[in-house]
Amino acid sequence: MILPVTLVADKSDINRPQDTMQQTEADDQPEISKSQRKRAMDELKKLGMELLDFSDDALRQLQLPETLLEAICTGKRITSNNARKRQLQYIGKLLKDIDATPLHEAVDARNHQHDSHTREFHQLEELRDKLILDGERALPAVLALFPGTDRQRLLKLSRQARRERESGQPPRASRLLFRYLRELQESPDYL
Repeated sequence: MILPVTLVADKSDINRPQDTMQQTEADDQPEISKSQRKRAMDELKKLGMELLDFSDDALRQLQLPETLLEAICTGKRITSNNARKRQLQYIGKLLKDIDATPLHEAVDARNHQHDSHTREFHQLEELRDKLILDGERALPAVLALFPGTDRQRLLKLSRQARRERESGQPPRASRLLFRYLRELQESPDYL
């Protein structure tokens, strides 16, 4: 039996780097590591996840490419966890091909708007509770914030809410007081 003969290169050839690749224009750019590419892809997937929370009208206003818009709408309908992960991977891949800066700005603006609404909501709750507990002593603070306030209505609602709270009844007047404060906040006279 005859064994095939293989040629062994000189030992000096083994450690020498091969120059078989041709230089292209892309070689001028710094090479991005695999970790950096993964981090960038994870960021795009997070952005895609944030876009899934947008309403259909808000997505249309962003003027996304049709394929991306369809992928996001499909992602909203998917309930299976693994299928959703695959869809987010696909959305991230589509986002890689477009400039995502305006989308990041839209998501940040939406989050900022949500945070400010939450903060205003909590301020109104605190103001309502202060009115219920302190009564007329809290009135100057409310009048400073809402100059067009019906003072009598405000006092009446705060007294009713205090009585309801003391007697253990459902907080009907407290809710009405909160609604009235929110109406005042949404009025054009609000500072």
